[in-house]
Amino acid sequence: MQTLQVDLGERSYPIHIGAQLIDHGELLARHIRGKQVAIVTNDTVAPLYLDRLSRSLSDYSVTPVVLPDGEAHKNWQTLQLIFDALLTARHDRSTTIIALGGGVIGDMAGFAAASYQRGVDFIQVPTTLLSQVDSSVGGKTGINHPLGKNMIGAFYQPQAVLVDTATLATLPSRELSAGLAEVIKYGLIFDEPFIGWLEDNIERLRRLDQAALTEAIKRSCDAKAAVVGADERESGIRATLNLGHTFGHAIETHQGYGAWLHGEAVSAGTVMALEMSRQLGWISADERDRAVRLLSRAGLPVVPPSNMRGEDFLKHMAVDKKVLNGQLRLVLLKRLGEAVVTSDFAREMLEATLNVDYDALTR
Repeated sequence: MQTLQVDLGERSYPIHIGAQLIDHGELLARHIRGKQVAIVTNDTVAPLYLDRLSRSLSDYSVTPVVLPDGEAHKNWQTLQLIFDALLTARHDRSTTIIALGGGVIGDMAGFAAASYQRGVDFIQVPTTLLSQVDSSVGGKTGINHPLGKNMIGAFYQPQAVLVDTATLATLPSRELSAGLAEVIKYGLIFDEPFIGWLEDNIERLRRLDQAALTEAIKRSCDAKAAVVGADERESGIRATLNLGHTFGHAIETHQGYGAWLHGEAVSAGTVMALEMSRQLGWISADERDRAVRLLSRAGLPVVPPSNMRGEDFLKHMAVDKKVLNGQLRLVLLKRLGEAVVTSDFAREMLEATLNVDYDALTR
């Protein structure tokens, strides 16, 4: 097991990374104050890991909360099911909510923890690569609205993150690729040498090589922890973690939540951000193409949906969380390994980016 630290003063917490950690209840017990625990999961993950996690918490009164799986259920109605279970089982302020699942479960369980009795403890036990390297770390919680993704929520940090790399053995290959989009993102925005490592190891990662996975997860969590420690509430550098997300969230909203996985939409959105960075003269066509090849080798889409036009993107991007004083801000690349958040671009350039023939560009 390897342990990293998210440094947030008195709200600092560890990220434990290793295989079979779900069976080590003592790791969780360090971060549980009371005797009540609610495990929030979904109907895909529950048959695989709920009983194991419950057994490792045999000293506690455990309330399982099994939600329907999928981004389409990340809404008020499903969130209410968590509150119903907590109130029915009479959970008090000393309870701990444990999120067992991917990013949707982590976001909803965390938002429930931030809200229930004005705040109770929670622990992240992410079971997808995307949640292990990104969404479980940093305290972003929330739900979707029909007009925009993740528009309702709170910053609320967990007590700990327990990354069991063995859970990836049951992850569908499409979900694994979606997680690799976020891994590749860290190389593009912070760590150009990591891009080279990923180019050398992408096939090992897709084969679920444990050593390669552990290294990729550790490097990604290291980067995320450093950024969150410097900018918890996304007032500065943390916004660069959203490379490809403004375009990607527009894809998710337009297609209907769940039609495209989050990482798939981010991948196509990243290609659009790369192309706009090239148009600004910040990166070369060769650098853009290098990143596109890596995304494609990870099994990810590199072309936005054929049914989306420029005006469709603009409509959804107008309600993006990075819009400030009516101005859209985008995360773009000054070079591979260096990202910036900027509104310093002409609308005509954005429109040109949205209307590029990406099929031809990525051939």
